[in-house]
Amino acid sequence: MTDAANADPKPADASSGGAATKAPTRIFSGIQPSGGLTLGNYLGALKRFAAFQGTGPQTIYCVVDLHAITVWQDPARLTQQTREAAAAFLAAGVDPARSILFNQSQVPAHAELAWLFNTVARLGWMYRMTQFKDKSGKNSENVSLGLLAYPSLMAADILAYHADAVPVGDDQKQHLELTRDIAAKFNHDYGVDFFPEVQPLIEGPATRVMSLRDGAKKMSKSDPSDASRINLTDDADAISQKIRKARTDAEPLPGSMDGLKDRPEARNLVNIYAALADEGPDAVLARFEGQGFGAFKPALADLAAATLSPITARMSEYMADPAEIDRILGEGADRADALAQPILARTKEIMGLIRSR
Repeated sequence: MTDAANADPKPADASSGGAATKAPTRIFSGIQPSGGLTLGNYLGALKRFAAFQGTGPQTIYCVVDLHAITVWQDPARLTQQTREAAAAFLAAGVDPARSILFNQSQVPAHAELAWLFNTVARLGWMYRMTQFKDKSGKNSENVSLGLLAYPSLMAADILAYHADAVPVGDDQKQHLELTRDIAAKFNHDYGVDFFPEVQPLIEGPATRVMSLRDGAKKMSKSDPSDASRINLTDDADAISQKIRKARTDAEPLPGSMDGLKDRPEARNLVNIYAALADEGPDAVLARFEGQGFGAFKPALADLAAATLSPITARMSEYMADPAEIDRILGEGADRADALAQPILARTKEIMGLIRSR
């Protein structure tokens, strides 16, 4: 991959394999409405989603509320968080006139295709998934069946649209590999070349944003310390204070990223700056080489506040009009359904399921 998001994404070259691959025709991705969206969600997902608009492929983005209910959710809170996630998409620049934006549960093809894939996927594949192991822990017998089958639904999310590319972080590559396995097994079992081989789009210096308190841990809303993350609902003062108090070290900044190999907190802050500024991290270091964090942190705080404050304001505006959010999601669901239904119908036909209506 090239340095950073200092240019428009070029999907034809944006794979994890290093070599150029076929340019994608349709990009799909989603965010779970778990609440508490952070800077990591913005830089690793939302900012990239907006950037892919107009680059050639059709872009389809989804609030994956069916994934959310693999663990129990308070219904009223789930409704609120689904709207909040949609507001974040919109505030970050996802344009419903240029992309399809909807919530998953409004398009029945996701759940129906997931069941068909449950008959193709192997149980052993599911038990090997890292996320299932992490979430179930020692209580795997007590978690929902939905949590185990989560990757099959994720495969359905993507393949219901014959999407051939998915923007993901490194921590989601295993799920995408399983999607490829399910597609390949379906094609093999039924002697067809129907579902595409999906490619990951992994690029940019901050596809994985780390905690402000521990550079070895991913920034997360579940961290007990609010100081570890920047929330998309934080105001400019809160953003500045958190960055100024972020853990660093006493060494000056080097001239290239090679000099930050063993300095995870410093590397994280440089990557955040680079992603916010649409620059390569080495270009950032060239500007700050030899300076300490006493100079770098205020510059980063100003940049982060200037970038995120307008997004926070737009989110608030959207959240003040839930009917408008619901209208946008409903229109997006109708467009998504029109794409997914023919693919679902053909899947059933391939499998020998009678369709008389």
